[in-house]
Amino acid sequence: MEPPRSGSPVLVGVDDLDHVQQLVRTAGDLARLGAGTVRLVTVAVKGRDSPFSVLSDETIVREFADPSHELLARARTPEGVAVERDVLVARSAASGLLAAVEETDPAALVVGWRERSGAADAVFGTTVDTLVERAPCDLYVERVGREADGVGSVLLAVAGGPHVETAARVAAAIAARNDARVVVYSVDAGEGDAESFVAAGREAVTDAADVPAETVVEASDDVTDAVVAAAVDHDVVVLSATRKGALRRTLAGSVPRRVVARTDSTVIIARDGDVVGGPLHRLGRLLRR
Repeated sequence: MEPPRSGSPVLVGVDDLDHVQQLVRTAGDLARLGAGTVRLVTVAVKGRDSPFSVLSDETIVREFADPSHELLARARTPEGVAVERDVLVARSAASGLLAAVEETDPAALVVGWRERSGAADAVFGTTVDTLVERAPCDLYVERVGREADGVGSVLLAVAGGPHVETAARVAAAIAARNDARVVVYSVDAGEGDAESFVAAGREAVTDAADVPAETVVEASDDVTDAVVAAAVDHDVVVLSATRKGALRRTLAGSVPRRVVARTDSTVIIARDGDVVGGPLHRLGRLLRR
C-alpha cells in the first residue's frame, strides 16, 4: 500500500509551542513513510478585532517568522526527515489551514486537540471540527498533553469503514520508529464482523510498514468499556472515525470520544481524506498518487 501523495509533505497545524514536539513526532513518523518532509504551518489570524487588523499581511508574516528558530529547535524529527515552516495570514485558523492544504496537497495534516468544556455543538472545537468536515486530505487529530513516555505497543481499534487504512498507517509508522508492535483490536458485540475487521486492519498495517502485528477480538456488549480496558496495556491508542452518521459527530461523538475521555494513553483519531469532496475530488486524489 503506497502512502497517499507519497511525494508530498505532512503538514502540522501549530498554535502552541508547548505541544509542537508531540505533534511533530507523529508527523515525522508518517513522513518517514513518504517524502520525508514535515511542514509546520502557523496561522496568524487577522480578524476584525485582531491587533493585526491594521498591519499588512507581509508585516504579520515577518513578525511571526522571526521566532522560527525557537519553533524549529523544538521540532525534533526522526533521522532523515526535514522540517520546514510556513506562516499564513487568514481570517481564522481553520481557513488558513484549509488554504495550506489546498496549496500544498499534503500527504496528511496533523493537528492537536485539548480536552475542554465548550459549546454543545462543538466536538473538538470549532477549528478542528471545520478541518474534520472540510480538509481534503488524511487528517490525524491527536490529544495533546497526554504523551507516551516511550512506545512498546500501539493499539489499533477497528470497526470497519473507510478510515481503517489511514488509522493503520499512523499506527504502523509509530511502531516502526519505536521498534514496537501493533495490536489490531476489535470488539464482537454480536454482529459477527470483528474477525474480518481485524484481518483487514492487520493487512493494512503490514502493507504500510514492516512491523509486528497481531490481532485480538474480544466479545463484549459494551464496546467503550472493552476498548478502554484494552488501552491500559498500550502506550498509544489509534482510533478510526466511525462509519455512520454525520462525520463530525461520529468521529468523536460515539465510541472514540468516550474512549478518549476515559484513558490516559496517547490517543490519535484518524479520518481518511477520501470522505471529503465527493467523487471528483476522490478521482483527483487517485490520479495524484
